[in-house]
Amino acid sequence: MLAYRATLDVPRELVQHVAGLLRAERRARGTRRNTRRLTCFYQAMLALVWFRKGEDKTTLGAGFGVSRATAYRYIAEAVAVLAAQTPTLHDALRQVAADGWSHVILDGKLFDTDRLAETTTSVKGVSIDAWYSGKHRDFGANIQAIMRPDGLPIWTSDAMPGHLHDLTCAQHLDITGALYWAASTLDLPTLADSGYDGTGLGIHTPDKQPADGRALAVDNRAHNLLLRSMRCLGERGFAILTGRWRTLRHTTTSPRALGDIVAAALHLTHFEYRHLPQTR
Repeated sequence: MLAYRATLDVPRELVQHVAGLLRAERRARGTRRNTRRLTCFYQAMLALVWFRKGEDKTTLGAGFGVSRATAYRYIAEAVAVLAAQTPTLHDALRQVAADGWSHVILDGKLFDTDRLAETTTSVKGVSIDAWYSGKHRDFGANIQAIMRPDGLPIWTSDAMPGHLHDLTCAQHLDITGALYWAASTLDLPTLADSGYDGTGLGIHTPDKQPADGRALAVDNRAHNLLLRSMRCLGERGFAILTGRWRTLRHTTTSPRALGDIVAAALHLTHFEYRHLPQTR
């Protein structure tokens, strides 16, 4: 196997931040000094290379002089530590309101995974692939996210099977309940696309075309135009995550672990965007 020099295009401060979190985790576990193959700094580099470039873990481990199993374990540790830093949904909504933003944006995305053998029973009583999305015609995990009006994602959900619709995921994870609370208590309404139609007060969705084929009234068309013009920036949220952290574009790990992986990438994004209180 040949080795070559490469550059990791992340700020050194981010590597040091992740290394600090890993160091605290090692102390909490009671890990003895000089018993790990890599220092916290190089373990942080290993994890960030994986997030940034999405390289094969076996090859990546060889580049850092560790075995395949050690590379998997080191990356899993980093993912768990980073995911634990993300705020709860209620805390994220409170921070957005405190920062003076007028609304938040709700959206969902199917994160691509390998084909899976897990099956479930559909509402029609038919056995289907649990992680297959008929809408996207692909296998993956459904992740819900809340974005600020400028498109920065502030919170992401646990992974849900790909066959579920966005509204079903939002209701199952009680995201809708938190958003109702934000609208009534924090005066922070939510904008969403038509996939969330029927969510109720506080979550605004476009007016649908009448079933009889008639054109929408002028007021309804104006409402839809205004809603889409304000919501469109929210589409940047997932693009910020997948564009920066390439490992999110396709994963071969268990799709149930995608929630933590996306949450870890969210914390890295918050650090780079100075969205963390300690980095402001």
